Amino acid sequence: MQLTGAEILIECLKEQDVDTIFGYPGGAVINIYDALYKHQDEIRHILTSHEQGASHAADGYARATGKVGVCLATSGPGATNLVTGIATAYMDSVPMVAITGNVPLALLGKDSFQEVDITGITMPITKHNFIVKNVKDLASTVRRAFYIAQEGRPGPVLVDIPKDITAQITEYIKEEPIAIEKVTEYITEEDINNALELLQNSQQPLIYVGGGVICADANGDLVAFAEKVKAPVCCTLMGLGGFPATHELFTGMIGMHGTKSSNLAATKCDLLIAIGARFSDRVISKVEAFAPNAQVLHIDIDPAEINKNIRSHYHIIGDVKEVLKRLNKKLAPQENQPWMEQVKTWKEKYPLGYKKDGRLKPQYVIEKIYEMTKGEAIITTEVGQNQMWTAQYYKFTKSRTFISSGGLGTMGYGLGACIGAKIGNPEKLVINVAGDGSFQMNSIELATAIKYNLPIIVVILNNGVLGMVRQWQDLFYDKRYAETDLDRGTDLIKLVEAYGAKGYQITEESQFEEAFHKALESNVPVVLNCIIDKTENVYPMVPAGAPIENVITEG
Repeated sequence: MQLTGAEILIECLKEQDVDTIFGYPGGAVINIYDALYKHQDEIRHILTSHEQGASHAADGYARATGKVGVCLATSGPGATNLVTGIATAYMDSVPMVAITGNVPLALLGKDSFQEVDITGITMPITKHNFIVKNVKDLASTVRRAFYIAQEGRPGPVLVDIPKDITAQITEYIKEEPIAIEKVTEYITEEDINNALELLQNSQQPLIYVGGGVICADANGDLVAFAEKVKAPVCCTLMGLGGFPATHELFTGMIGMHGTKSSNLAATKCDLLIAIGARFSDRVISKVEAFAPNAQVLHIDIDPAEINKNIRSHYHIIGDVKEVLKRLNKKLAPQENQPWMEQVKTWKEKYPLGYKKDGRLKPQYVIEKIYEMTKGEAIITTEVGQNQMWTAQYYKFTKSRTFISSGGLGTMGYGLGACIGAKIGNPEKLVINVAGDGSFQMNSIELATAIKYNLPIIVVILNNGVLGMVRQWQDLFYDKRYAETDLDRGTDLIKLVEAYGAKGYQITEESQFEEAFHKALESNVPVVLNCIIDKTENVYPMVPAGAPIENVITEG
């Protein structure tokens, strides 16, 4: 059948079972939007307030559903406004396809109006990207983009389409998507047997879990593995929800803002089993002091991560779920009683905690959210102190319920991601925890939540400062608070109400429960502006570059 390039694009999206696109129109994509208009009953378009909001919403949709997130923007500034969201998805291995328009082929490379080399700009932050210069290649390119975004280690792919390509006509033949096969060809019996020998000889093992467990949907296999090994389990920020936080083997997050028990376990273990984790600098800190007594077994789908930051003694490259299944099949139950008693002692001696002094505490707010949602909400966050308090005090027990920018640390990410997560899971409660600095970066997306009647809840931990930067200034820069006091005088409640949302100002603990209860029963977006003290810091904390056992605790 003869179709225009724009119509072929829509048909290819339908082939991939795309039901939602987040975007913002412009001249270079007007033909695509015209085709979308004709197929609005099959593909829902969410008009965000800014292209960055579209990219974050596509990212949040992907993380919360496990499907590919799709965003669409015009050429020039529309395309460059996607860049931060694409980089966010790339750092956290999120499957996304970003579609951009560009100027007609004859105008490429001539500094034409709203022209940028978006494939050149995004080359370092995509798994792959394409510019389509022949309409006959469009269908195969889109299909390949979706395949690349999902196969192996997921990530974003960009497809740039010049405007005249969307208008040209060629033959379209429908195809079924290529099945995504698990990466198993590098998993050998020798590797499995070596891992089993390590496990059997270890007396003090520690399982270190990253976001790869969630990507692989390997939660159940991980629990079975941990219970067989009888090992404590810690996780990275991106691994939250990959192992139930309520499980007796769980020791909490590891690294800069991890628990002291996790950091001590990493320092004292004789075998570190890294599963779907990349040994980020925020986890390992001082390389030569990280797990100094341990052999390292690294299980990951991406061979590029092996020996990149930490040398592994043994590794298995492949789909995490498949590796764990094979290990579980052969692994005899272990007993590491003295080690487990030691870890239990650390957990009891160094629990997470905070001083209650009558003021509204951010930790209390997060604990109350967990209590009132019974741990069943999807939580998105912004970046900074709000993110760390959420990671520490909300007990995530299921995958795809903690959604946050880990690798890039993108302020302004959370609200767009919250919208995307809610669109992908309309039946679930979705809450964004924010700082006042991050919230004001992309607060315009409240208009999107209002337009589509999304009853999301935003909880702002408002300390009037850029909290995490101020914390570093407080601890390491002799209290020189350079440009971290916001003091803008913005009335956030009036701002929220101007968008059409409900807003509640909260200054005391006794007010929070009532306001949050109202938010839970509301059918419109609600913002809870919780005023907290600007001197409140995130603890525990390991100074950058210090051994992770050197934990600063409050007081």
